[in-house]
Amino acid sequence: MRIVSVMLVLLAALAGDFRLASAQNTGPQRETGYAIKKPVFGGACPTCPWGAMAEVVKAALKPYGWDVQVCYVCAGGPREARMVAGAMMPVPRGSASPPLPLPKGPVDFGATGSQFLQWAYLGIHDFAKDPEGPRKHLRVVAHIQEPTYYIIAVKADSGITDLSQIVEKRLRVKIMASTGIGGPITPTILSFYGLTEEKMKSLGGELRTETDPEHRQNLDVIIGFGSLVNAPEYNMWYELSQKHDLKYLELPDDLKAKLAKDFYLDRKNIPLGLFRGINRPIPTVARSGVVIYGRTDMPDDFAYTLAKAMDEQQDLLQWTHMNFSYNWRMVWKAFDIPLHPGAARYYRERGYMK
Repeated sequence: MRIVSVMLVLLAALAGDFRLASAQNTGPQRETGYAIKKPVFGGACPTCPWGAMAEVVKAALKPYGWDVQVCYVCAGGPREARMVAGAMMPVPRGSASPPLPLPKGPVDFGATGSQFLQWAYLGIHDFAKDPEGPRKHLRVVAHIQEPTYYIIAVKADSGITDLSQIVEKRLRVKIMASTGIGGPITPTILSFYGLTEEKMKSLGGELRTETDPEHRQNLDVIIGFGSLVNAPEYNMWYELSQKHDLKYLELPDDLKAKLAKDFYLDRKNIPLGLFRGINRPIPTVARSGVVIYGRTDMPDDFAYTLAKAMDEQQDLLQWTHMNFSYNWRMVWKAFDIPLHPGAARYYRERGYMK
């Protein structure tokens, strides 16, 4: 009888364990992540540079059995790097619903400008006051070239040959300066010339920092990064260089040197003919490209496959609306940010790096 009682107790205990396990197994399952081959990519709108890169990455990895979930609302300058670094959940920007569905899991990897990634890794500029400090757990997988140039243009009949004349001659002009692109670079340039909203108002002029189409009317001076691509960040140059006769100005050499050193920019020339009215190469500072990156918790095999996919399907880059290009001498490095070991294994196998 005692044996029977013991057996009944054991059976009851086993039944309880089974019910507990069943309850746990029927709990909410992850819908994204590396484990189920559905990692979330922090991108941007489909016509934005980082969004276009997201589409390339998604297409490149599909033949390898990966179903990349794209976050189209993860951009916003330094915001994208913060979201990847912090494995944050995608959330809509503003009150409007996003046009495309949000991934149902935290961001695993993404794309951002090489300068933004360097600043995040070092904890400087936009990231200097972040409580997280330097994001030393970020890792490069592929650095894709996408040059953008710093451009300053004025109406050809404005008589302005140097931005310093605006304050010195108390010119009543309207300026549009794109401060949403490039972090603190444009504010640094405006400060160099003493151009603030208050100063321009005192002169009877105006300083606008919004570059949407409704803010592009009645301008005398245009300032910001540009490239011959129809992305929201740069299409003001498409429009304004066609509608108006512009004269393009050069930054002082000492300012270019400071910008290059402080913000990890390249000293390059705006190419002849990049926009209507550019009739000579113009020395300036430029940004090099877009980095596909993740964290140290990215599986080595995935990083290897991602590096391989981007290399083997370089043609995907040339068929976007962007000016992307793959340079095997540059793809494996981006300033001081370490290369992911999985990606390093692939590049060494290919002989791209020693």
